[in-house]
Amino acid sequence: MKLVILGSIGLDDIETPVVSGSDLLGGAAAHAGIAAGFHLPPTPRKPPAIGLVSAVGNDFSTEAQRTLEDCGLNLAGVVRKDGSTFRWSGRYEGSMDDVTTISTEVNVLENYIPEIPASWRDPDVLFCANTHPRSQVAVLDQCPGAVITALDSFMLWIDTEFKLLSEALRKVDLAILNEEEVCAIAGDDLVHSAAAKISSGEALYGGTAAGPGPPGVIVKRGRSGSVAYLDCGTITLPAYPTDALVDPTGAGDSFAGGLLANIAGRKGALNQPDTMRDALLHATVTASFSVEGLGVSSVSNLDRGRYHARADKFRRMAGL
Repeated sequence: MKLVILGSIGLDDIETPVVSGSDLLGGAAAHAGIAAGFHLPPTPRKPPAIGLVSAVGNDFSTEAQRTLEDCGLNLAGVVRKDGSTFRWSGRYEGSMDDVTTISTEVNVLENYIPEIPASWRDPDVLFCANTHPRSQVAVLDQCPGAVITALDSFMLWIDTEFKLLSEALRKVDLAILNEEEVCAIAGDDLVHSAAAKISSGEALYGGTAAGPGPPGVIVKRGRSGSVAYLDCGTITLPAYPTDALVDPTGAGDSFAGGLLANIAGRKGALNQPDTMRDALLHATVTASFSVEGLGVSSVSNLDRGRYHARADKFRRMAGL
């Protein structure tokens, strides 16, 4: 398997100044997986190269399942449990820089213990998308043969599960976090020094005595683009300017999915500046399409001609 993604698959109710929708396919694993599937489309007569690991409930529709499968995702790692699927409801206002969470219903993900299919345990890339750090640690321990490991998180786990999150961060090669999260983990408002403290282990539970953190930290900065702190150097890219903002919900997950799909199978990718710069470019362009539709609709229906035209334009804009 080229890429295995752990995370939530859910149903979202979203309100924005532009459009609203209910029972939308969402969740970190869905957004990341669909983005990755665009870059790693299935090969005829071969099984999908991307596997999702999650749990859904009895209310998860055949249509939603088909959307994931049509995007080239293997769902053998997704279990269907009695109960309701994870649900999230949120409202965006104004410039949509911030979201108000109306409700979060964990449902079947409560007490969920993920299990990686035996044939998936040595993937090119293992991505622990935003989910409980307990699940992230469990999956990382199940996949000692993963070539590259990466992790995302969010403020709830930083505030409530910092010890477990620190354990997970010490097990991965790459943390993909937004600026607020990086600064919160390190207790430092300067993003470059905050990232350095995460990598050294100073900012994590137990400090440097407990061991270093992830060698690489990629900081998602929204409208300000991204910056990657890697062993091979620091790479900074702007965001792609879009005037068609509809729904930013899955942008960060789509960024991660696009990035990791473009380093899967590339030996030593994290130490290759050109490879990482190219992957970050594709991550940025993928995220720019994600925000232009409600839920997963934009990326799941993305035309390759439109994508490559924008990627070429962004390459020129960024001087790459």
